[in-house]
Amino acid sequence: IKIFLIFEEFVLLGFGIGQHNRLLLLVFFTFLYVLTLAENITIIILVFLDIHLAQLPMYHFLRNFSLLEICYVTSTMPRMLFDLTSLQGIISFQACFLQFYIFYFLGSTEAFFLSAMALDRYLAICHPLYYPTVMSSRNCSKLVAGCWMVGFLAYAVPITLISRLSFCGSNVLDHFLCDQGLLTLACPPLGNAPLILFSMNIFIILGNLIFVTISYGVIIVILIKSSNQSSRKKAFSTISIHIMVVTLFYGSVAGLYVAPSGKTQSHTVKIVTIFYTVVSPFLNPMIYCLRNDQVKEALDRVLRRTEQWLRKR
Repeated sequence: IKIFLIFEEFVLLGFGIGQHNRLLLLVFFTFLYVLTLAENITIIILVFLDIHLAQLPMYHFLRNFSLLEICYVTSTMPRMLFDLTSLQGIISFQACFLQFYIFYFLGSTEAFFLSAMALDRYLAICHPLYYPTVMSSRNCSKLVAGCWMVGFLAYAVPITLISRLSFCGSNVLDHFLCDQGLLTLACPPLGNAPLILFSMNIFIILGNLIFVTISYGVIIVILIKSSNQSSRKKAFSTISIHIMVVTLFYGSVAGLYVAPSGKTQSHTVKIVTIFYTVVSPFLNPMIYCLRNDQVKEALDRVLRRTEQWLRKR
């Protein structure tokens, strides 16, 4: 009976703090979650309503990136908020592995999206004559669909293998979500599941990071050699926004998932996980919009049209 109960459910320890601090975190994370949803939904609606932004490939990627961020933060935050209201933190085996899969699927999709956006900026700045043809609306849609599809399939094999392992020891996971830490609860032999998972982490995280680094590196070299001061300044302003988002994502993810599992202390893992699952999705829309004149102009146009419509009504 004991083995059956452990197999059927896991216990997430969460943050291991007192009731008062749990309430403070609950209020803070709820506020952050609502703001994150509002920011990303605003970007999606803005790109959809403004015809000028809708015609630009970069904002086609940004609209899908905002949708991805909504899904990404929703894959972890509601469960985390629920556990802050409960002292048990019990999650079923099926729900745990569903969160595990969705979390990795969306995380890998974000890595591919960042590479697609880096490719878009490379073509726009380094090959402006070919850019309209290569980054046509149809090709953009194919690239976006490819990012979603590859992200969806990338971790299907390792997570399926992990879900078939036996969990016969402790069912307590010192985390607030289900991720690769589940391997520490599995009974030997683990087979090839840890190696395949680690290999996919290396391939997806480091592979995309190298691609993004090379793309922006070439862009910076081209811009330094450019004699047009105004266009160079504008281009630097645009790619600096992208580089900030890339740094936020890979700065927290790379060290955590490329390192072999079990090498990092649990409190450090929790802090880093909070950063890229909660803080980063909140900051990304602000980074893209606050320093972006095109977004500000589009927002002004949409607000003026809305005001005119309201007056007519």
